Amino acid sequence: MPFRLILLALLLIVPAAGRAQDKGAVRVTSDVSYEFLARWDADRLNRILTVDTPKFAGVQVAYTPAQTSVRLYRVTYASVVPERGNKPITATGLLAVPEASDKTPPMVSYQHGTVYGKQEVPSFPEQSPETQLMIAQFAGQGDVLIAADYFGMGLSTEPEGYMVKASHQQATYDMLLASRAVLNDMHLTTGRLSIAGWSQGGFVTMAFLEKLESAGVPVAAAATASAPVDVFVALNGFLNFPRKNDAAWVNSLFILSAFAFENYYGVPGLARSVISDTYYDVARKAYEREPFNVADVPTDLHRLIRPDYFDAQYFAASAYGRLVAQTQAYRWIIRTPVRNYYGETDEAISTGLGRLAMTYQQAIGAGNGKVEAVSTGPTSHRGTFATAVPQWKTWFDKP
Repeated sequence: MPFRLILLALLLIVPAAGRAQDKGAVRVTSDVSYEFLARWDADRLNRILTVDTPKFAGVQVAYTPAQTSVRLYRVTYASVVPERGNKPITATGLLAVPEASDKTPPMVSYQHGTVYGKQEVPSFPEQSPETQLMIAQFAGQGDVLIAADYFGMGLSTEPEGYMVKASHQQATYDMLLASRAVLNDMHLTTGRLSIAGWSQGGFVTMAFLEKLESAGVPVAAAATASAPVDVFVALNGFLNFPRKNDAAWVNSLFILSAFAFENYYGVPGLARSVISDTYYDVARKAYEREPFNVADVPTDLHRLIRPDYFDAQYFAASAYGRLVAQTQAYRWIIRTPVRNYYGETDEAISTGLGRLAMTYQQAIGAGNGKVEAVSTGPTSHRGTFATAVPQWKTWFDKP
């Protein structure tokens, strides 16, 4: 056979996932494209599990070693902002494809936690330690991993939609559809879908589950770590029932949500009504990712937040409080098996909040047993995540 024909035959049998790195951006549809980012081999993935993650989380956890190299892709897709009359936008996310896996590997959708850098998100995996752990523990063992950058993050040009529920649901749902289109272009088929998330991503995971169940999309299992499933409960705790171990960084939860709610729900002046005049400008810079001095943002909420908000009745009746009260992701009849992992010394999520979804579901008549709260012991916010991840993997792998 002539050399040219041999070369052509070889090219035809190389998987599309392997060829994409030579193409630049690959357009799948008018709304979806993807580009190759990197190939991480098993050695690198195992360093993440044994060296990088312990540094990030501050705990030693036994992870199952990675078995295969993984190819990473940034997916760009069209979406809409429900809160703005379905305004069309462009969003991004990560697709991690193992080089060796079952014929129809499981798919896991990961929802990331709160980050302060616009590119500290899944589609910039070098900047996202939490995403690195998920790649190593799941894709490194043969699962296809997807992860949306929320609106305003990654390459999105929108303002950040922090804890804006319908937008979080839209971003994750459209990322799932886009990822399946990309995988189809790669001639890859996935099996059962499981979803998981940490911190903010725990809330997003539960909100995503609500949308998936409503749309009739089968989900094998959903897991969270340190999930603020009810933001009104979380913020009221910091304002009116503070704990000795409350994190200094909870100030960011008020800043990001106040500005995001103002932008997405169309309430001019909302953030200014919450944040004191002294710190409004630096808070705005933090939200908009402009340069600012972190030390200029007070960790004492009594300095950052206007005094009226420490009156629980005022907070509940305020425009901000009413929006916060709608920001929950557990008050529907859940049909999917769910495990909410919580840490008993988590500096951001109280044990009561960590168990809230289970408590609510069990309070419905004879009790809905689909939701289980699982303690990871005396773990910090990051430690809860690091400890929960291998437990997610074990549970998701059960038949």
